Amino acid sequence: MRLETNISKAIDAIADVNARYDSNVKWLLSDKQILARILKYTMQEFANEPIEYIITCISDVEVENIYVEPGLTNVGRVRGEAMEDAIPNEGKIVYDIRFSVIHKRAKIKILINVEAQKSTDPARLGYHLENRVIYYLARMVSAQKETEFFHSDYDNIKRVRSIWICMDAGRDEEAIEEISLYRKWIDCGDNNFADMDLIKGVIIKLRQREGVKKSKNNLISMLEDLLAQTEAEEKKENLKRYGIIMTEEIERRLCDMCNLSEAIAEEAMEKGIEKGWS
Repeated sequence: MRLETNISKAIDAIADVNARYDSNVKWLLSDKQILARILKYTMQEFANEPIEYIITCISDVEVENIYVEPGLTNVGRVRGEAMEDAIPNEGKIVYDIRFSVIHKRAKIKILINVEAQKSTDPARLGYHLENRVIYYLARMVSAQKETEFFHSDYDNIKRVRSIWICMDAGRDEEAIEEISLYRKWIDCGDNNFADMDLIKGVIIKLRQREGVKKSKNNLISMLEDLLAQTEAEEKKENLKRYGIIMTEEIERRLCDMCNLSEAIAEEAMEKGIEKGWS
């Protein structure tokens, strides 16, 4: 009984540390300086805009605070409360990060979701990630009824973007992929493709392995440095090279993430599981 209790406590400790680590990752990604760079390098609407301007366009950032499921997306929420996996056995999930962007120059509003995803392997997930991206995009469109558009005013549906930051690419497999709608003439017309920009998904593939060469893509390089298993001071200096200003919140989150990373590798395993089996 004592052995089982020790093992159970060790497993709970590991789960708690992992959850806190994941939460810090999401909060760092939700910083407007980071979000602005993600938008600049993944969205055509912001490709030619300066970072400072993009930051001013971002509003209503919510972290782990909005349900994906129908009927729950628009209900009242407690700001700042992490609700992921909060209701056992019901399968309810929440968006990692949700926010809106008002592109003042283009006079458009875009609703955006950013997800931090550890694995893209269908064998581990039980599904292909691209299908989940499509589901999230569909939910972001359907949840607009009676909030962004009313009755049958479908021409007022806002653009939606779902951006997935995945952390298990191979040594030479870093990439940014886009999933979108397109129009194709089947019988008549000139059979040319036409862009449809209402919904788009983006999958950013990062490498988290030691010894890889720095990516030539600025966004991938920044995100890999942000999420790398390095000391906090080294991480800060690396991020400054991309123009990231070290605020108190960013510094605190970086330190917490590095400390939790060490705890995952050392304390949880060595002091938890080994003690449980002794």
